[in-house]
Amino acid sequence: MSKPKHARGLDETEAQAILRNVRVSPRKLNLVAGLIRNRSAQDAVATLTFSKRRIAQQVKKVLESAIANAENNHQLDVDRLYVSRAEVGRAIVMKRFQARGRGRASRVEKWFSHLKIVVAERAQKADQPAQEAA
Repeated sequence: MSKPKHARGLDETEAQAILRNVRVSPRKLNLVAGLIRNRSAQDAVATLTFSKRRIAQQVKKVLESAIANAENNHQLDVDRLYVSRAEVGRAIVMKRFQARGRGRASRVEKWFSHLKIVVAERAQKADQPAQEAA
């Protein structure tokens, strides 16, 4: 006996990739995720390639994984993909301490985050004819 199949939570024109427990605070990760929201997939990859933020390279890998999932698993057109959602969530918080003066200690919190990127296929424009696959 196995568990029943889980219904797919996304539309037929969407694909996703998830990165869990990445060692950066959600606030900093959300700044990078905001750079790519509602952009075309190629534009988002170019933006992340030249971003100076440390976490941008990991976000780029997740975005490329979502694009690959769309192409290989769901047979979506890569040229019409855009980033429909880039969600950032809280993960664990490691508590550490830092020694201070007079024998005291202060708390240091090391935040972790989750990242979920959903790419979707834009609708075909009415004036543009559909491309035939050769």
